[in-house]
Amino acid sequence: MKHIIKIIKTLLPILILSSNIAANQVLNWPQWRGPFMNGSYINSNTPVDLREESDNLKWKIELNGSGHSSPIIFEDKIFILSAKETGKLLPDSVDKPSKKDLNIAARLTNNSQIVTRKMQYLVSAMDRNNGEILWQKVAKEKIPPQLIHGKASWCSSSPVTDGQYLIALFGSAGLYCYDLEGNLIWEKDFGNLNIYWSFGEGASPTIFDNKVILNWDHEGQSFITALDITTGKEIWRTNKEERTSWSTPIVVNVNGQSVIVTSADNFSRGFDLETGKILWEVKGLSTNTIPTPISYKDDVIVASGLYAEIIQSINLKTAMDKEESENAVSWKKKGNGPYTPSILLHKDRIYTLKGNKGIISCLNPNSGEIIYGPERLPSIKEVFASPVAANKYIYVVGRRGNVVILDSGSKFKVVAQTKLNDNFDASPAIYQNQIFLKGHKYLYCFES
Repeated sequence: MKHIIKIIKTLLPILILSSNIAANQVLNWPQWRGPFMNGSYINSNTPVDLREESDNLKWKIELNGSGHSSPIIFEDKIFILSAKETGKLLPDSVDKPSKKDLNIAARLTNNSQIVTRKMQYLVSAMDRNNGEILWQKVAKEKIPPQLIHGKASWCSSSPVTDGQYLIALFGSAGLYCYDLEGNLIWEKDFGNLNIYWSFGEGASPTIFDNKVILNWDHEGQSFITALDITTGKEIWRTNKEERTSWSTPIVVNVNGQSVIVTSADNFSRGFDLETGKILWEVKGLSTNTIPTPISYKDDVIVASGLYAEIIQSINLKTAMDKEESENAVSWKKKGNGPYTPSILLHKDRIYTLKGNKGIISCLNPNSGEIIYGPERLPSIKEVFASPVAANKYIYVVGRRGNVVILDSGSKFKVVAQTKLNDNFDASPAIYQNQIFLKGHKYLYCFES
């Protein structure tokens, strides 16, 4: 392993510049959307037969708690966040949901969820080789501050690690830093998020250069902040006028400067990593921005998929030039952008789902030109999980357990499909020749 990491450090330094991780993380899946924050994994030979009766099923375990949070992997450990009701009924002295929340629930047709017990927020580490629980910590017990959408969860943010620290965000229930053995290093409380129409919390934190970057967009005072990863001390905070978004920030390199990129309803923005200063703002997305930006060459590609279904590529060098920033959009497409799933970048192609539907398109990231699509995926009607790729294959997991595997070439080709006995909203994770699928009830490990 050490020999492989040494080779990667030598051969791939340029590749890492636009990533949120260090060179020794390339073999891992240390954060939401993988080592390069784009859903792609290199040098892997993951299986295509993902049936439960297949020899490729290495192990399957029942989860403690639930949530849309996606798993991450560092070496032999898998880290998972979850939430569950503790069984302790709320006392009469506890404030019940407000009339405003109850009126919202009455108006919505989405079976909004409400709890009558405290939620227990859990951080778990498992053995990658057999699924055994190595440690499990209760980060917090708290009454959620509001209802959530019937399709959302009480734990949707994904953890992130730099190999020394593990960062777990539970939104209104706090931000927590552990070492990889489960010892709590520090914790922070940023107050309650006021999420638009109680759609649930979801943005994940990012780690870069010993800083934890947290994007806090909601119906109150929105902000972005950077914290010292060793102490939790706030380095800077920048307020912004923004509505609720669920998009996770990324860090890119622009002319030697580290720039945090966020996407949201009002603006996609660039912030200086060291100071938090806003460097640029570009309009163009629609409401309810969820997909995470991806970095490609000198651009970042952002998307939003409610109503307008927009994909937009922003040239970073032009955006940084105040006199030219109005011309920063390299290309823009309407009609096939994702709503909940993020875009996948793999082998100089981007793959995007239409809204939350099982309809996929493949585009040229240089121009936005359609390579193929839109194509309907067999058996998949609704998708929340983001697609991932490993060398030859693209994996798309539907909410009802249907899995479709595509060839990663320039033509639409279904390689395999299967149906697992679970529901899925979390995105898959990959480590070498293994792929991990986290359902509502179980965590699956398939290995070739």
